[in-house]
Amino acid sequence: MAEMIIAAVAAHFGRSIERALPKVAGIIDDARRLGVSLLVFPDATLGGYLTDLREPDLDHLPEAIGLDSIELREIQQLAGDMTVCIGFSETAIVDGRPVLYNSAVCLSGAGIHGVHRKVHRPLNESRVYEAGDGFAAFDTPVGRLGMLIDYDKTFPEAARALADDGAHIIACLSAWPASTTNRAERLTNDRQSRLFDIYDGARAAENQIVLVSSNQTGVSGGLRFLGQAKVVGPGGDVLSKTWSKGALAVTTLDVEHEVTRARRTLHHLAERMPAAYGRPAPVVTDPQPTAIV
Repeated sequence: MAEMIIAAVAAHFGRSIERALPKVAGIIDDARRLGVSLLVFPDATLGGYLTDLREPDLDHLPEAIGLDSIELREIQQLAGDMTVCIGFSETAIVDGRPVLYNSAVCLSGAGIHGVHRKVHRPLNESRVYEAGDGFAAFDTPVGRLGMLIDYDKTFPEAARALADDGAHIIACLSAWPASTTNRAERLTNDRQSRLFDIYDGARAAENQIVLVSSNQTGVSGGLRFLGQAKVVGPGGDVLSKTWSKGALAVTTLDVEHEVTRARRTLHHLAERMPAAYGRPAPVVTDPQPTAIV
């Protein structure tokens, strides 16, 4: 692969897919004028996110669509030769019953390249969404890529699984809010703001990959989203970043060159010592969910 332009989106998307689609089209048009090859939208771009993680309103859930929906076909047409990752609430039939997933899809005009269903669900998100069952990388026009959805990136094993599967780019799509239990007057001082940035840098550096981190902005019910979209290099260096308002984090780089250079002297994946890591992790049983917000 040669040098290309990568962009991560910070923007607010509400519950209306009908209103979201023109906004998505406008952002894709803006990105195309910049020459973007890979564009990563936030989690829940289509249909919006929950309004409360402690007590989700089960009577007013995000609008859900299927992988074969008209809306995703429309975004494929809009994408054309651009590779686009976008989050949505997915409806599916599993064992004869309808379920919802918090999902992300990577697509272009050529079709759907990959799908990820969020595995790790914070607090009471499990009352709304089924859990995905794994992490897999896939080939795209911009190289081998994997996806995470917000809370997934808290767990090093998730990004490591994608790197082990050959991903040199990880797109992390988020609807990541500020802390609801320890509010700070300024978002820059917020605990979740710090963690969001720490995880982005750590997941990129420990796997020596390029991480493209998008996020929602604005307010949904009791949740205030952080923004802070960014592109992080394989050394953990932030190459481009937005703040709390809507914007694109845009950077130009040769992914394969940067990943190869990062791994030339120290190759974290190859230099692991699995036998030294000991026993399997114990299973922790805790009937009360741990607050992470």
